[in-house]
Amino acid sequence: MNHRLNMKGFLLSVLFTTILFSPVNARNYDKVQIKTIKVENNVYMLIGAGGNIGISTGADGIFMIDDQFAPLTEKIKGAVAAISDRPIRFLINTHWHYDHTGGNEKLGKMGSIIIAHENVRKRLSTEQFISFFKAKVPPKAKSGLPVISFTRDVTFHINEDEIHVFHVANAHTDGDAIIHFRKNNVIHMGDIFFSGMYPFVDLDAGGSVNGIIDAIKKVLPKMDESTKVIPGHSPLSTKSQLKAYLGMLTTLRDRIRKEIKAGKSLETIVATRPTKDLDPEWNKGIIKGDAFVKILYQDLSRR
Repeated sequence: MNHRLNMKGFLLSVLFTTILFSPVNARNYDKVQIKTIKVENNVYMLIGAGGNIGISTGADGIFMIDDQFAPLTEKIKGAVAAISDRPIRFLINTHWHYDHTGGNEKLGKMGSIIIAHENVRKRLSTEQFISFFKAKVPPKAKSGLPVISFTRDVTFHINEDEIHVFHVANAHTDGDAIIHFRKNNVIHMGDIFFSGMYPFVDLDAGGSVNGIIDAIKKVLPKMDESTKVIPGHSPLSTKSQLKAYLGMLTTLRDRIRKEIKAGKSLETIVATRPTKDLDPEWNKGIIKGDAFVKILYQDLSRR
């Protein structure tokens, strides 16, 4: 793994994560470059602005995971064309957030078949509100909606691979999907995994930290030490990095839950800085330690 490339990709990921939920017209997409990383054989990862894109290429056509923001669609198409002249046949949405589904409408009009969990279609069909970011999200036009939805899982036998797409309940949202390239030994985690960062958990969309922890525990047995892991944000990662992320989540979940059971208020808990020892490693994204404590408090107080 190229350290310089990873560091550059990491810095780009942090930069674009920090503008993730700002108004679309506040961004300058002209300066965004789409970086292509070969992950394994015919599997690639595209880094730009928004969620990491996964690509499978081959004679059967392009299988694509997520599509970032609408203004970047032409750049993304150009990056895909540089590695394959085949059409984008299938497009999987890992969840509904618009930094992962912004290109849906354009790609749908091009003929790409959009597929997602049934809750993703429901949320894309109606106006959504993310209270943490005070962001109102309008519904998609018909061309941007999944035309195939699933409840549990679906497998694609394409490009000499078995690509297993499976739902994990109430994790980052209520419609998350993980994609396992079984023969290539690659797993795309979507926003269940923010490598090297505290994550955003969309509580308004049914997300929960316990769901994220359970999802990671479900996927880890599918990995070995050579598995390549594509996170929703951040550079290409490994099983050991995912395990470290799980450890951070579990540690903070347990700390905050203990304080809640002791009857402490959010203000009191935040004042004790429960993430202080973890901040040097994890305080690198848009969600800072104090903000993540607030998310955990709100989440765990519901139970």
